[in-house]
Amino acid sequence: MIQFGMRAHDFCQPGPMEEVFEKLHKGGIRHIQLALEKSVSDYDFSFGNYSAGLGRYIGELLQKNQLHVAVLGCYINPVIPDEALRMAEVNRFIERLRYAKRMDADMVGTETGRYSLDMSVTPKTESKECYRLLLDSFTRIAEAAEALGVTVGVEGVFDHTLSSPEKMKMFLDDIASPSFEVILDAANLIAPWTTEPDKQNAIIDKAFELYGDRISVLHLKDCVFTEEGVQSCTRPGEGLIVYDSLMKHIRSEKKQIIGLLEESDPEHYASDCRFFAEQCGK
Repeated sequence: MIQFGMRAHDFCQPGPMEEVFEKLHKGGIRHIQLALEKSVSDYDFSFGNYSAGLGRYIGELLQKNQLHVAVLGCYINPVIPDEALRMAEVNRFIERLRYAKRMDADMVGTETGRYSLDMSVTPKTESKECYRLLLDSFTRIAEAAEALGVTVGVEGVFDHTLSSPEKMKMFLDDIASPSFEVILDAANLIAPWTTEPDKQNAIIDKAFELYGDRISVLHLKDCVFTEEGVQSCTRPGEGLIVYDSLMKHIRSEKKQIIGLLEESDPEHYASDCRFFAEQCGK
């Protein structure tokens, strides 16, 4: 039911691009989330260093190693409350859209940030001004994505700008762009105050009710919360995340969706996949 993959930077330490891609191939990984800066050490992916030749070179190496980029990671803070810094983030994301075309990536993905200079948690992320900045940033990104024919993947997180299914739905309606799809990370939508199984299942049911047609890739992990309310990842099945509603919807509506494991590693990848496959098969 689920086609499994993982984040490339979880599989091995950063290294030369050819070596990293070869390790992933030999490790039996097919689908990846590729954050170039976190995975590759022999190229500088700073803004302005892209060229069509570099994009094609990366694409050819991926094809040689039979790697499919389900998500090209470009995690920015689109609501950083400094105009120059925010525009730099937007421009970096737009440049990464151009990489995607050459790499045959399904989408370029990001979370939706916090209203702070250092991504620290703040109640200001719930403000109208923060949401206004989000729409401004993604309106600019949408214009580029539509012109290039590239998909943008947006991920909700309980303490980010799009912190709930209702806010994600509002955003999708407001941005009104066919170029936007949703990366669903069930664990990231669960807050320290919504950990009861019934509340977790209700949140996931609401996400599928409001925008199930726009959910096109999964992030899969388990977690607990510290006393300070900080999320800490665990091995699948050892945390507090329940998967009943998520897997119910996958079985009925999203067969063959790609599920990218987070916080896995070569030693545990096979067993982590088995855990989620068993959850889906229930």
